[in-house]
Amino acid sequence: MLTIAVTGATGAQGGATARALLAAGHRVRALTRRPGSPAADTLRGLGAEVHRADFDDRASLDDALAGADSLFAVTTPFEADTAVEARQGKTIVDAAAAARLGHVVLTSAAHADRGTGVPHYESKYLVEQHLRASGLPWTVIAPAAFMDNYAGGWTLDGLRDGTFAWPMPTDRPLTFISADDIGAFAALALQRRDEFTGRRIDIASDERTPGQVAETLAAVTGRPVTHQEVPLAYVRTRSADLAAMFEYFTTSGLDVDVAGLRRDYPEVGWHSFAEWADAQDWTTLLASAPAHQ
Repeated sequence: MLTIAVTGATGAQGGATARALLAAGHRVRALTRRPGSPAADTLRGLGAEVHRADFDDRASLDDALAGADSLFAVTTPFEADTAVEARQGKTIVDAAAAARLGHVVLTSAAHADRGTGVPHYESKYLVEQHLRASGLPWTVIAPAAFMDNYAGGWTLDGLRDGTFAWPMPTDRPLTFISADDIGAFAALALQRRDEFTGRRIDIASDERTPGQVAETLAAVTGRPVTHQEVPLAYVRTRSADLAAMFEYFTTSGLDVDVAGLRRDYPEVGWHSFAEWADAQDWTTLLASAPAHQ
């Protein structure tokens, strides 16, 4: 039984990792800025120890990591900016090094090591490089696009009008993955330290075009859905970072060896997009308030 600290434990990737580790019988320290949140209470109910920790409060990280065996680390650029993400990521790596942890699994982004020019990929790669230079035993898992994003934002706004609004051509394939599969793969890497140490692995569980996504969403929602390509110029007015990402998806593409991953790691229980979509409560999601325009 390992004692594993999990950052972002009340978020999508951290929460999925914490649940997978708890299900496997390990001790989980769930690190969160909001230890009194409902998500934190849920983790407590599953058996996790909840610790307050803030990437901008090094002392809180030192306290939370003391005596742990391993760490799952996730950073985000979207609560502040990419410079903050890079700084916070380096802080958690430094805290892990000070705690002399036996293994750090960092979640990044597929292709972040390929000079994409996408701002939040570049900030994640800076954290990757800092981890590699730290002297810690490390693993980087790099998820493709998130299926879970299709249950909110643009997607829900469009589905209410019978469209799947997405900033890519109808026939351009994209690889993606669910948060649960990211958590399952992270837990696998943490439990099989010797096998995964020193490796960087892009991960995805399916590949579909926007046209195929629209067909699947029509099937699971029971309403007509047509793909509508959102112009990158429109996306750029909202976020230059996201516009750069979708431009990369369209031009270079986000190729990941889905078949190889499914063959080599069947225990992850990879979800196809259709399986993920079928498990969502679309009636409740579509009844929720539309996002602000």
